[in-house]
Amino acid sequence: MQLTTDFGSDWWNDSCDLKELQDAVDQGAVGATSNPVIVKMVVENKPDEWLPVIDRLISESPNKTEDDITWALVDDIGTRAAKILKPVYDKTNGEKGKLSLQVNPKQYPNPERMVEQAKHLAGLAPNVAIKCPAIGPGLEAIEELVSQGITINATVSFSVPQAVSCAEAVERGWKRAEENGVDTSNLSPYVTIMVGRIDDHLRGIMKDESITIDPDYLDWAGVAIFKRAYKIFKERGYRSKLLSAAFRCHMHWSELVGGNVVISMPYDWWNKFNDSDIEVKERMDNDVDKKIIDQLQEKFVDFRRAYEEDGMKVEEFLKFGPSVRTLSQFLGGYDGLVGIVRERMLAT
Repeated sequence: MQLTTDFGSDWWNDSCDLKELQDAVDQGAVGATSNPVIVKMVVENKPDEWLPVIDRLISESPNKTEDDITWALVDDIGTRAAKILKPVYDKTNGEKGKLSLQVNPKQYPNPERMVEQAKHLAGLAPNVAIKCPAIGPGLEAIEELVSQGITINATVSFSVPQAVSCAEAVERGWKRAEENGVDTSNLSPYVTIMVGRIDDHLRGIMKDESITIDPDYLDWAGVAIFKRAYKIFKERGYRSKLLSAAFRCHMHWSELVGGNVVISMPYDWWNKFNDSDIEVKERMDNDVDKKIIDQLQEKFVDFRRAYEEDGMKVEEFLKFGPSVRTLSQFLGGYDGLVGIVRERMLAT
């Protein structure tokens, strides 16, 4: 991972698990991310560590609801994870060392509720970034939060039109902040593209519609979308930094090295890359083979929608296949986390 950093790309640990995060920071990671699915996995993987915390939160506030306790748990984990990253934040004068915390996925239709919860989460530590979905209401929340000097990380994002719309929302919010004299010194916005999830989506279409194409080409779909968005961001001087997430193959890391981007990798993946013999070198500016792009464009309408800047309108983002699937997973993950809390409340 040191070479990734040496070539100018930042890397994050794609979890707020405290031990994993400390290991990652010790090896050069400069950020981390979280969402309800990740927090549920952290609790399930470390029950001896986190169930007593849930029990303590319940005993301290016996009149709170299961949702209240669930978010108190997210606050607890988030505060501890942010503390691990704080030295990076201090060393880089706030440019790096951010922990991304996600607003309740159930708020996705309502920008006002997203902003209200985001302001609470941002108050947990100075180095917290707020994850909002890259759909219509989320874009409104992103602009409003940036206008208040709060760093965001756009999520549920898989396409060039979503990434560009997020970057434009950030620019509008940033301009409003400057016009209103809001302190922007802590702003370091991120726009995620979940590269592996667009690959998954196209694989599903290939199977359902019996499309014939070299299956290896599908590993390049998310990479091609990310590289195209990166070029646009550079050309237009957007102040947001692109972040790749949802790993399915090594190219989601190796093909992006050299860019001024964040590569957010699960613990097992970055350890696997460390032990691999994959040559680490600058590849971000290498174009994806035109033959692969042409085939993906020809075979998949949804690749064209994701690859072309005008492939989708904002009102289409929510119903885009990967958005539906990912939001559903986040909602299910949140319900699962509440279920864990419920069991502890009823057992005590």
